[in-house]
Amino acid sequence: MPSNDDLKPRAWTVSALCRAVADTLDAQFNPVTVRGEISGFSRAASGHCYFSIKDDTGQIRCAMFRRAASLMDFAPRDGELVEVRGRLGVYEARGDLQMVVESMARAGQGVLFEQFVRLKAKLEAEGLFDPALKRALPAEPRAIGVVTSLGAAAWHDVVTALQRRVPHIPVLMVPALVQGAGAAATLVQALQNMYALTAEDNPLSPPVDVILLVRGGGSMEDLWAFNDENLARCIAQSPVPLICGLGHETDFTIADFVADVRAPTPTAAAEMAATARGVGLEALSVLEDRLTRGLQRQQDRQAQRLDSVAARLGVGLARQQDRQSQRLSAVAARLSRPQALLGQHSQWLDRLANGLQAGAQTRLTEAGHRLERLSDRLRFNQGQQVQQRAQRLERAALRLSSVDPHRVLERGYAWLSDESGQALTHATQFQPGQLVRATLADGDVPLKVLG
Repeated sequence: MPSNDDLKPRAWTVSALCRAVADTLDAQFNPVTVRGEISGFSRAASGHCYFSIKDDTGQIRCAMFRRAASLMDFAPRDGELVEVRGRLGVYEARGDLQMVVESMARAGQGVLFEQFVRLKAKLEAEGLFDPALKRALPAEPRAIGVVTSLGAAAWHDVVTALQRRVPHIPVLMVPALVQGAGAAATLVQALQNMYALTAEDNPLSPPVDVILLVRGGGSMEDLWAFNDENLARCIAQSPVPLICGLGHETDFTIADFVADVRAPTPTAAAEMAATARGVGLEALSVLEDRLTRGLQRQQDRQAQRLDSVAARLGVGLARQQDRQSQRLSAVAARLSRPQALLGQHSQWLDRLANGLQAGAQTRLTEAGHRLERLSDRLRFNQGQQVQQRAQRLERAALRLSSVDPHRVLERGYAWLSDESGQALTHATQFQPGQLVRATLADGDVPLKVLG
């Protein structure tokens, strides 16, 4: 009779069981050839490649080491249909089924890629990608709109870039799903809501002049919502320029082709949206320097003119005085002896001297008045120019202040956020007892949700 210990099932160690399963797979299946679509393909710095082979109902993790990867005659892409040959095994560190691929060959393009190519060809034939339809981006938008997922890293990257470059421009965000079933429909609805904020009579903020449609990188399946036909047509109807910043630099979707501008990343899209504040301030500084130099040159020219006029008047008066003195000397010499005529000519000379003095004084007075008029005109012209430049600077300052986000808060609006700083924009985000912070025009107010 066998003992109870003999009837107990064998207790395996984890590593021993993994090796046993690997040995069974090797004996039953290897070598094996599998046909399926590539998903999540990546190449490490070491040269090794990691991806999955999948069909409608299943997938297998795969690893292709550098030696085998160097023999491929094409660059694999997500969605491509391929045949891989290799050996099935168990990756003991995770206990996962894994196929070590020794060779890969194209078996035709995958279903998703074929759908992408067909839709791209259809919309291109309709003219939705026509370069003539692409609009230039505004250098100084009054407000910037962003459509993405509220919890996505892309939203954080965009906000960080905009706060660094253009903190004076308001940013309006309409959240949407960016991945999975139903994401395309929410993106279309979010864009339509954003289009309403581009109207000149928008009561919430200055009109949105440029829209950013962004999300982070991922596989072809992750980005598939942006290959939707309805979304493409909605993008084409945007009333203002639209920048598409999806995934990484190598990722392309139908939305990229329809948008006015395609950015390689969400951060790059934010940098394209508006001219950095530093550039505008530098331009104002250059204009200020030019104005100052122009006024200084004008003052120098007027001063030279005044000096020239004063010099000419002084020379003329001196010459006239010399001539009169010479004439008086000659008359005095002729009349020095005849005593009878001396008294008469002395009186005549006195009259001439008085007349000369009065005439010289009149000329000097007139010259002084003319100098005063020229000086007054110079001061008036300088004042006018300074006033005009000051008014231009004041108008520029008013335009800058008109787009200050705090102006919106001063009209009675408030920005609600949770304890982590995330914006609260829907009633469903509030819970009884939740602590909330309201940002007003003059500071923050802590609040508590009662019910």
